[in-house]
Amino acid sequence: MTAPIPELARPVGANSFARRLGVATDKANKFAPALLLALTLSGCAIGPDYQRPELNTPAAFKQAAGWKAAEPADALARGAWWELYDDAALNDLQQRLERSNQSLAQSLAQYREAQALVRGTRASFFPSLSGNASKTRSGQGTGQSTVRLADGSTVTSGVSTGAISTSYDLSFGVNWELDLWGKLRRQLEADNASLSASAADLAAVRLSLQSELAQNYLQLRVLDEQQRLLDATVAAYARALKLTENQYQAGIVPKSDVTQARTQLKSTEAQAIDLRYQRAQLEHAIAVLIGVPPSEFALAAVDGVPALPQVPVSVPSQLLERRPDVASAERSVISANAEIGVAKAAYFPSLSLSAAGGYRSDMLSQWISTPNRFWSIGPEFAMTLFDAGLIRSQVDQAEARYDQTVAGYRQTVLDSFREVEDYLVQLRVLEEESGVQQEALDAARESLRLVENQYKAGTIDYNSVVSVQTAALSNERTQLNLLGSRLTASVQLIAALGGGWQGVAAEQSASGD
Repeated sequence: MTAPIPELARPVGANSFARRLGVATDKANKFAPALLLALTLSGCAIGPDYQRPELNTPAAFKQAAGWKAAEPADALARGAWWELYDDAALNDLQQRLERSNQSLAQSLAQYREAQALVRGTRASFFPSLSGNASKTRSGQGTGQSTVRLADGSTVTSGVSTGAISTSYDLSFGVNWELDLWGKLRRQLEADNASLSASAADLAAVRLSLQSELAQNYLQLRVLDEQQRLLDATVAAYARALKLTENQYQAGIVPKSDVTQARTQLKSTEAQAIDLRYQRAQLEHAIAVLIGVPPSEFALAAVDGVPALPQVPVSVPSQLLERRPDVASAERSVISANAEIGVAKAAYFPSLSLSAAGGYRSDMLSQWISTPNRFWSIGPEFAMTLFDAGLIRSQVDQAEARYDQTVAGYRQTVLDSFREVEDYLVQLRVLEEESGVQQEALDAARESLRLVENQYKAGTIDYNSVVSVQTAALSNERTQLNLLGSRLTASVQLIAALGGGWQGVAAEQSASGD
């Protein structure tokens, strides 16, 4: 049982309309019992009431051991989760994305379409008023008809003269379909759920775009750091080549040392040039995300890379209420459940109340006058008596669609848990790997320092120096790549958590405002 139709949705204008046409009130009141019965039945709605599908929700994430629990009182607002990276340029880019991203604008238009659909469905609860005014001219030609008899003689009859007539018609009509079995209310329930799903889809698109922008920006900053590393390495290799050339000219080292030094320098220069292409690609992607042509956007290099934030982890039950894709999937279930009621309502008769009246005359001067008035008022029952199983098939379709959405909802929930677990373990493993890699980098730096001193002392050849230089540079770049992977994984974890970890109660309070 659902709530009765609000008073504003009930027909209050039938009697007043009849009185304006001069019809006695007691005639219109003959239909009061039928109206009372209809309003009594309108408190019922055919079809199942929605209940959330059962889910196997874990109490905690498997990979969350050792992670800081979410603290809603201290957490950053969900809408500005990227501020955790404390980067003014990233904050500005996110604001530009909100204003100018075209994919986001497309999703917003789809949401407005869903809003309009709900308004149209809600309008079906109210009577509709129509009006018509017309002028008609008609005529009949002159002529006669001839009939041939059995004896061969003919008889002429139907002699008429040509005539042209004019008629004027002014009419108004009121029609209202009573929601006896809750068909309209179930349809409104379905459309409201679809509207909520559209809002969740919009939030999901926004979160996805924000996440993509943050990942591209952070990777670009890591490339800037790699560019500074390679530029500094190229400068060091250029000095080493100069030193080797001087030693060769002095007859201290063989020419092979010079060629090796030049090979090392040019190879590193090529790596530095390749980074420019990768950075340009990321810059172009960021430009498209904020809604501008790549040719009109440039992002200057800055010193340093944003620090890796500490990401708290909420409990799985809060994840189900926070992730927009999960919310959208559940609201699709609500809509599909209501559609079952809409389909089942076709088994029952529909009741419409209609009233019409106006004036009809052959003369314009006497058009609006009492003798030329007409009116009609009465209920209409309509019911399908035989359809060869059509309604049953439509109900079966609605129930099958409901089962599909339930399965899709449960799969979305499972995927959301998997994503969080994946990014939790990825961040933990990358952290461990980064610690070990830092030890390897420290050892490579120390080895390079010792080998360069040995070469200057003439105890080893340049081939040994080149090998250690290559290993040191590789370790430097590996450590930066690990930092980039950790930053990307942190953004992906935040997105998998629904865009933050603000308290669910606080979110509901804000949405209620």
